[in-house]
Formats: sequence, C-alpha cells, structure tokens
Amino acid sequence: MKTKKSPKVIDPLRPYSSIVLDGPERAAARAMLYPVGFKPEDFKKPLIGIASTWGQVTPCNMHIDKLALEAEAGANDAGGKAIIFNTITISDGISMGSEGMKYSLVSREVIADSIETVVGCAGMDGFVAIGGCDKNMPGSLIAIARLNRPAVFVYGGTILPGCITGDSRKLDIVSVFEAIGAHANKKIGDAEFQAIEQCAIPGPGSCGGMYTANTMASAVEALGMSLPNSSAQNAMSKAKVEDCRRAGAAVVEMLKSGLRPLDILTKKAFENAITVVIALSGSTNAVLHLLAIAHAAKVKLALDDFTRIGRRVPVLADLKPSGKHLMSELVAIGGIRPLMKTLLDAGLLHGDALTVIGRTMAESLAGVQPYPAGQSIIQPLDKPIKKDSHLVILYGNLAPEGAVAKISGKEGLRFTGRAIVFESEEKALKAILNGAVKKGHVIVIRSEGPKGGPGMREMLSPTGAIMGKGLGKDVALITDGRFSGGSHGFVVGHITPEAYVGGPIALVKNGDPITIDAENRELTLEIASVELKKRKKAWKKPSPRYTRGVLAKYASAVTSASLGAVTDMELKV
Repeated sequence: MKTKKSPKVIDPLRPYSSIVLDGPERAAARAMLYPVGFKPEDFKKPLIGIASTWGQVTPCNMHIDKLALEAEAGANDAGGKAIIFNTITISDGISMGSEGMKYSLVSREVIADSIETVVGCAGMDGFVAIGGCDKNMPGSLIAIARLNRPAVFVYGGTILPGCITGDSRKLDIVSVFEAIGAHANKKIGDAEFQAIEQCAIPGPGSCGGMYTANTMASAVEALGMSLPNSSAQNAMSKAKVEDCRRAGAAVVEMLKSGLRPLDILTKKAFENAITVVIALSGSTNAVLHLLAIAHAAKVKLALDDFTRIGRRVPVLADLKPSGKHLMSELVAIGGIRPLMKTLLDAGLLHGDALTVIGRTMAESLAGVQPYPAGQSIIQPLDKPIKKDSHLVILYGNLAPEGAVAKISGKEGLRFTGRAIVFESEEKALKAILNGAVKKGHVIVIRSEGPKGGPGMREMLSPTGAIMGKGLGKDVALITDGRFSGGSHGFVVGHITPEAYVGGPIALVKNGDPITIDAENRELTLEIASVELKKRKKAWKKPSPRYTRGVLAKYASAVTSASLGAVTDMELKV
C-alpha cells in the first residue's frame, strides 16, 4: 500500500522564502547565500528585501546606500534576514530640456519592473523600498501593489536650501532654471548666474520645494504606505536614520500580523492622498502617478476623482514653486502631520483608512499637536490660499479625454491668446530665450506625449525661462507632455489624446485662438468644428522617433496620460 506524501507546510512568516530555500532539494539555493553573509540559522527567518535606489547620478539618491544599511539593521534586529539590492534612478534635474528626459517617466516602469523581478525571483517575504527622486516613489509603490507582500516605503528626505554668501535668498534647482531666463533677459549678470549655479544644491536630498519628490512622498504617507512623518524629514538627519530602522522592523511586524499592501491601498486611501496633495499645492505629476499606482492596486481611480475631491479641499500650504517656503522649513515646524490632523478633524480625510503600522489614519494622528503659533507656511482652513484645488482637470475640443492644469490663482483663472506652435521642447525654449515668444501667446508644445515623445518629457526648462523672462502672467503654455513640480504659471499639460495619435493638439496652427478657462474647466481651440474636421482629415501620423530599445518598447505599450501612462493595461496575452 502506497502512503501519501505529506504536503509541504508553508511557514506563515516565510510564505515565499520557504518555497525557495527549504528542504534538501533547495540546498543549491542555500549554498548561493552563504557567501553573501547567511548563516544556517538565517534560513529560518523571514527574508526581507531592501530595495535601494542609491546612485551617484543625482544628489537626491547619493546617500541612500547608507539608509539601506539602516533599514537592513532594523529588519535583522526584528527577527528577519535582510538582503539589500539596487534598482536604478535617473535625474530629471540633469536631463531636463534634453533628449535624455525622455527616459524619465520610462524609469518609473523600469523601477517597478526591477523591484518586482528581484523580490519575486528571490522569494522575499517582504521588503522596504527607499526612494529619493521623482520616479522612485511611484515606481516603488507600483511594485508594492503588484506583489502585495508586506512592504514599507521610505522617503530619502528633502535637501536643505542653497545659499550665496551675503545673500538672503534660499536657493534650489528651480532657482537655476529661472536664472537661465533672467540671464538671457539680462536681468542678472554672469557672476550672479554662476554663483546661483554653484550654490543652489548644497548636498544630499530631493529638490527642496513642493515639487514632485516632496509631493509624492507626502502622497505615499497619506496613502498609509510609509511610517508617520517619513515624508517630512531632512535627508541628512537622525530622524531619517531612525525612519529607516523602524521601516525594516515594520515589515517584519506586518508579516506577523498578516497586513498586506492591498489592505491599505483602498479607494479611501487614494482619496486621502489626493486631499493631502491638494492642501499642499503639490505637483501635477501626482495625478499621473496616483492613477498608475491605483491601476497596480486594482482600484478604480479617474481624472474626475481629482475634480470631485478638489471642489471641497482648499490649498493651505505656501510652498514653492507658487509660494515662498521650502520643504525644510515645513519640516522644522512639524511636517505634514499637523496639516493631516486638521484635514481629518474637518472631515476631509478618511480616518478609518489603514496604515502600515497597523493603525487607522485617525489612530495614527490622534496625538499630533498643532503647528506652533505664528507660523506662516500652512494657512488655517478658514483663510486658505485658494478655496479649492489648484489641480484643475480641463476638457474641451482641445482635450476631449482631459488635461491637467496647475492654477494657483495668482496667474488668474482665464487666459485667451494666439497659438505659437512647436514640435519639440527644445524649439520652444529657443524661441522663448531669443524673444520670439511675445505677450499674449499660448505656447503649444506637442509631440511630447507618452507615445509621441516618447516618454512625456517635463517642461521645466520652458516654464523656468518664461518666469525668468518676466512673462509669467503674459503667456500660457499647453502641452501633451507634462510639467516638473517646479513649474508654475498658466500651464496645462497631459493633454489627451496626444498629438502622436491624432489628438486635436496635433491640429493647432500658428495664430489659432485658444482659451484656458479654469472656472468652467475648459480648454478650447476657438475655430469652427468644420475647420477642425478638415484638418483632422488631412492629418497624417508621424513616423516613430525610436524603433528599437527601451523607448520603442515603452511607446508600443504605454497608455494615455489620462489613464496614468501605464504599460500593462492593454497587453495581449
């Protein structure tokens, strides 16, 4: 009589690593790990990955190798066995305005894919992801959602302001981009221009205003996927070291409690993230990235959710680029948690949403104290900077599937002007700097969408030049590309459908009147519909700019910006 072989028992604390490492038949797998520091007893511990985005490519990430060691120590002290591995990072600040910027949004997908690949291949039971620059955060969150294994995200922290001796200005990377325009317009001389360039970036950390990195770090904390206050710490601080150690331990605790990312990444969590981004006057990139993370988490989130929530949530933070202050100044008065407590008490946050510490958002905010008296960075609810969202979703015959405007209110709520059309960012920048762009122009930069660029470049060089030339209130800029969190002015991006697929932006001609109406949420090409149809009939799809390699693969798979520009939505499998 044959006896049935007992099924292999899966260790609940090691649901994935036990499959890869346990039993005589897995001896070769264990043999590979002795050289990297494993001891026999380590094979009985949960395997915790530490996904590091360290690199000397950018100051945003130059310190993350040391933070990864702290997260490793925290996981090990909590009873896990940690393995550090790297994924890529790129620098928007360096590549901005060049062909290299086309790889920026692509890197979000590469980061997500690479973390998923390593964690899945190695059988890691949970992981910590540490990111510093713009795409590290959504890339990490996409991987966390796909894998649905215990995970915590750690933000690498914000940079401190740069300064020039004898000058009271607090500088950052946007100061440099705007100095380019000011120098071209002869508002500043060569010596001041050089001083700004050399002093704006004093050390490690992400760009210092409420730009995309700080926006996404705040959004991730509001989602519940980082530890309390992780989003508002200086890169070089004891608080950030402790944050990393606690994150390593928190992943082990999540394993013990059975808490998983998809328990946290609910529709309520995404609504909380949108609310916090609006209150902080965050980057338009948050729209793109939250849509993509929601797709990975199988949560239905759409452009219209930003409009719905934006009608009732005010802008409260006076932070750069539209405001005065830097993230390091907000860190000094308590970070974003007193703001979140204010929003919660006003009924604007879902208090029952879960967080990675196993507590609800309301429980985690219960003991948070208000900001110190006299501070001017975060305004009270009854005296907002803007009574509703600065992120305005526009529709109309120029954007039938939607566009995203960043309207602080300082530039007005309506702009009508004549189109001056450019087929690339470089051509537009040249025209701005040489004076071809005049008061009353609507600058149209097209063929920069997810497929057409490809890669949906950010337009910080043109918007910075506009501000530096003193045209911030006199011209508008629209594009099927996107904007850096450092951009401000009358700007509209993410126009869909994009030019490459025949969207109406492809049909605009020089001199066409265009109206941007933030109050009625409309983006209108003021020409007769019969003329628009005539132009559409004559339009021919351009040849792709890349036919091989990562940019070509990205262009073939990526969806519209209105869907988050994700690459796994329309797969044929």
